[in-house]
Amino acid sequence: MKGIIGKKVGMTSIFSPDGRQTACTIIEAGPCIVTQIKTKETDGYNSLQLAFGEKKEKHSNAAEKNHFAKSNSSPKKFIKEFRDFSVEKNLGESITVEIFAEGEDVDVIGTSKGKGFQGVVKRHGFSGVGQQSHGQHDRQRAPGSLGNSSDASRVMKGVRMAGRMGGDRVKINSLKVVKIFPEKNYILISGSVPGHNGSVVYIQK
Repeated sequence: MKGIIGKKVGMTSIFSPDGRQTACTIIEAGPCIVTQIKTKETDGYNSLQLAFGEKKEKHSNAAEKNHFAKSNSSPKKFIKEFRDFSVEKNLGESITVEIFAEGEDVDVIGTSKGKGFQGVVKRHGFSGVGQQSHGQHDRQRAPGSLGNSSDASRVMKGVRMAGRMGGDRVKINSLKVVKIFPEKNYILISGSVPGHNGSVVYIQK
């Protein structure tokens, strides 16, 4: 496995030599500092711990400062551990977008956009009960029957109802790397990347 931490910047389009347009998400990925190396002999498994995003010293406690001091780096906002990292790196070295190649598939993990409290039509794709009738004027987007009568006398667990929507941890598999700009630490990915602009995402393969 190999991976990197980044944040969404925005959207753009890339045109192929034959004029075909591809919509892409711009992600500023890295550089990430290797802040800890775990091995099977000492920890039971192999992994690299990467850190991304500058953080002020006054917002860091003593434990954080000492942890980052081992890698000769300043405190970072975000830390992520990647198991069985395929790229050999030493403590304090940087991981950049150049570990990926244009055209390969990657998995992206992020937090989806929060949409607040939503009804069943938007949240679950219900069609609604139907048209209004005499005495019923607000039933178009209603959920309908919720289930049992006198037998169970309750609503069973797992019934799709209105509620909080979004704000979940989402992993999207097999997104295409369209373009890489190493000088800007930008990686352009085609597909549905979770989260709003500025949110943190994890890219791995």
